[in-house]
Amino acid sequence: MRICSLIPGATEVVAALDLADRLVGISHECDFPASIRHIPVMIEPLVGKDGESGRELDRQVKELVASGQRLYRLNEDAFYRARPNLILTQDLCHVCSITPDQLTRAIESLQHRPEVLTLSPTTLDDMIHDIERIADAADVLAKGRALTKELRRRVDHVRTEISRTSSRPRVVCLEWLDPLYVAGHWVPEMVELAGGRDVLGSQNDPSHETTWHAVEAARPDVILVMPCGYSVERTVNELRHVGQAGGAWRQVCRRTELYVVDASSLFSRPGPRLVDGVELLAAILHPTPDHPIDPTKAIKLEATTLTTGCTP
Repeated sequence: MRICSLIPGATEVVAALDLADRLVGISHECDFPASIRHIPVMIEPLVGKDGESGRELDRQVKELVASGQRLYRLNEDAFYRARPNLILTQDLCHVCSITPDQLTRAIESLQHRPEVLTLSPTTLDDMIHDIERIADAADVLAKGRALTKELRRRVDHVRTEISRTSSRPRVVCLEWLDPLYVAGHWVPEMVELAGGRDVLGSQNDPSHETTWHAVEAARPDVILVMPCGYSVERTVNELRHVGQAGGAWRQVCRRTELYVVDASSLFSRPGPRLVDGVELLAAILHPTPDHPIDPTKAIKLEATTLTTGCTP
């Protein structure tokens, strides 16, 4: 079995199924676990290669989409050399990665037609079901079922723990900062499982643009800052710019708790680590001495830091 995984969440599933040695191609964003980073990269992004700000990235993406241009380029030479017989791709977000239609010509040029498994999860349960789909396609269904059983056990444990609390904090999840976007798909569900109420996002619905007026009107107790694909460090650097750009951050965040979370590993990618994200959210929304927050996964910011360099 020669597997080409063009989405990081699926690559994480392949590794969790102990199939990393069968990977012959990955995407430019596949970076976990570290053991897969030597595998040939099949995709080149056409935006975001020079460390642009969030606003500049948003502008570039919107311009390319409006003009009908693609955001990614498949390295067809590397793809032909890889000779995959199982390709994992997605059709959920055309901004996130290459899509099946972009693979058509390359697949037709291969000597042997590979199986193409297209993933489009919008819920946590979809993600867990996709693990079994991947395992089945790779002929390791028993391993897939064992993994999904453990993930469901962990989710059920969080649900049981949260059932003992009476409070449900009002939460706003921001998937982009400039312009503001509210996180969608599985994130509102994760907040709900962790004992909160997502007051702007809706389960299954995609992320959508919003305003500071809408955020303020939602009266959140907690704001979770999770720019798509960003680490905690990169998000804090972005906040150094947008946090000082105006008074909106100060006005809203003075009345609420503000956390920066590691979106790149725990929220953006529909893979096994979404369950880690649920556990992290539970620790943030319902803190206990027994469950300290890992500072590499989330940090709490004071409102004043938004105008003094955003130092946590």
